[in-house]
Amino acid sequence: MNASGKRALVFLAAGLAWAAAAQERAIDPQKSAMTVRVYKAGVFSAFGHDHEIAAPIARGAVDAATRRVELRVEAAALRVRDAKSSDKDRGEIQKTMVGPDVLDVEHYPEISFRSTTVEAAGPDSWKVHGSLTLHGQTQQVTVNVKEENGHYVGSAALNQTSFGIKPVAVAGGTIKVKNEIRIEFDIQLVR
Repeated sequence: MNASGKRALVFLAAGLAWAAAAQERAIDPQKSAMTVRVYKAGVFSAFGHDHEIAAPIARGAVDAATRRVELRVEAAALRVRDAKSSDKDRGEIQKTMVGPDVLDVEHYPEISFRSTTVEAAGPDSWKVHGSLTLHGQTQQVTVNVKEENGHYVGSAALNQTSFGIKPVAVAGGTIKVKNEIRIEFDIQLVR
């Protein structure tokens, strides 16, 4: 093999190694779960409910080599799962959540996250910094992530008001939800 053939072979091998290392893998929406937790507050909070909301991931991808994560959720797909609420109460909470006073899914149909930087936080753990777009506003958030048995699990806390959402209050504000909400996830990649 002549010198130009050897160079072409080296470039081809380097290109294949780079492509293998930088392989993006899709998030498996069927095997992944994301939950939003909204907590009660106020003088008469004993009469209110904490809320558990399923937030199915519509699509996304992870590239471990380049430390990039991106995911999208259709806002209208969020579902209230409050086990202690009646069907009627869950329906009213759902209507409020997707309505113009909270998520306003008609004007803001998508929630998205895109990582900007990733820093190690221990063995198989990272702090993922990125841009979260919710309710038409984009803010920087930090997500704590740990790899467990091939899953990426973790959580993030954020304030609703940072995204232009006023926390719901009823009964003159004596029963309301806290400004801070918690997002928990268990993400699996397509194999």
